[in-house]
Amino acid sequence: MILASREPRRHWPRRLTLALCLLSAPAFAQAAPLPDPGAPLPYVIGLHEAYLTPQYWAARLDNADAPILDRAQIDAQNARMRSQDAHIQDIAALPAQLTAAQVRTRITALSSWPTRPLHDDQGQPIAAAMRASIEANLGLQAIAAQVAPQFGLVVKRAALRTFPTRQRVFSSTGDTDIDRFQESALFPGDKVAVVHRSADGRWLFVHSERYSAWIEAESVATGDKASVLGYGAQGPYRIVTGAVAHTAFTPEEPRVSRLQLDMGVRLPVLADWPAATPVNGQQAHAAWVVQLPVREVDGQLKLVPALLPRSQDTAGEYLALTPRLLLQQAFKFLGERYGWGHDYDTRDCSGFVSEIYRSFGVLLPRNTSAQAISPALDRLPFTEKTGKAARDRAVTQLQVGDLVYIPGHVMMAIGHVDGRTWVIHDTAGGSWYGADGTRVQAHLNGVSVTPLEPMMASDTVRYIDRITNIQRLRAKTAE
Repeated sequence: MILASREPRRHWPRRLTLALCLLSAPAFAQAAPLPDPGAPLPYVIGLHEAYLTPQYWAARLDNADAPILDRAQIDAQNARMRSQDAHIQDIAALPAQLTAAQVRTRITALSSWPTRPLHDDQGQPIAAAMRASIEANLGLQAIAAQVAPQFGLVVKRAALRTFPTRQRVFSSTGDTDIDRFQESALFPGDKVAVVHRSADGRWLFVHSERYSAWIEAESVATGDKASVLGYGAQGPYRIVTGAVAHTAFTPEEPRVSRLQLDMGVRLPVLADWPAATPVNGQQAHAAWVVQLPVREVDGQLKLVPALLPRSQDTAGEYLALTPRLLLQQAFKFLGERYGWGHDYDTRDCSGFVSEIYRSFGVLLPRNTSAQAISPALDRLPFTEKTGKAARDRAVTQLQVGDLVYIPGHVMMAIGHVDGRTWVIHDTAGGSWYGADGTRVQAHLNGVSVTPLEPMMASDTVRYIDRITNIQRLRAKTAE
């Protein structure tokens, strides 16, 4: 079946009518003949050159510019996310004093040594002495009976780690892409609550809106609670709409020179900056004057002006959430190297989809395990009892922007063509059967466009057979 344009977005029904939904008409319908996409490209099964452009997929829709959610609906969606999803944390609501037991419990929930054997980047087992040193650096015995959270802003893109160490560890020799101590990353301007410092003083255990983990102290500037939480509370803003943007180079203020700003980062603009006054040695007419946090020698927060060149891909407000713009944003990452836990200054599968949606002002949990079951989204769950026919039918109903979850991975639907459902995803690997009947083990290792139906999790199990949830954004009313 060749499926082209999409009908208006529909809601997943209640469980009682789920079966009827799965038997309804496809989400895409042929509107008019489309140009030949050209000869297939080698390697990825069924892939054509045209499929690697967002314009191709948008042209297949009859409602590419129809809002999926308007701004008020996105605000309501985010409010549900903050109130209903336990993975989203309100650091402003932290009590003025935390007990040592509360702090210790949060740290040990994350910083628990894996049971699997670990190796360094040379393939050598992590020695017992190194493990003891890393665990001792948690400083759990030094936690005071009462801990007053400090508040801070992240001053540069920084890793969030399982333990307070830069030591990279791996679960198999020869594979140095997936560092098992890498959790995520925070970006310039992100707000954190600091609740503990490592024994060597170089690491902080922080709570942020979407994650709690260890971050290097040099990446955080602390200040009074009102100043931190008030940062960026008022516009105007510049929102990064490219995969990344960078501030202007400046030798006068290295702390804000060529800073990497990832998609969805929102920075306040100093709109009243005097036109004739240079910023860090450069006149500002060809850039936006934005306000960025920096860390003083004593660790304290200071807000300073910086230049964000107008050549960088940014916008004055969050993008309108439409299928065309979702496709546009997703394809800006095409070909980017896979980065487990935001390693390599890139991102992984869940970071990929959450950063796409963040450019529209949509809040998602950090990890696939949390995204997949979030009660704030429109969830279609699957169990071991869900049959093949129901799974296949659900896949044919996928709409642009729908998120498809299998254990440890998420993919974003982009359309249907050639009788297949196509997705864009940030993936370390993948496999499918080639023309000769043997399974191709692909080392995609980056943001890729692939068909969903042929993707195999093993010799006999399809990705579709492993789907645990499909999540869709849609307008909801109070229930």
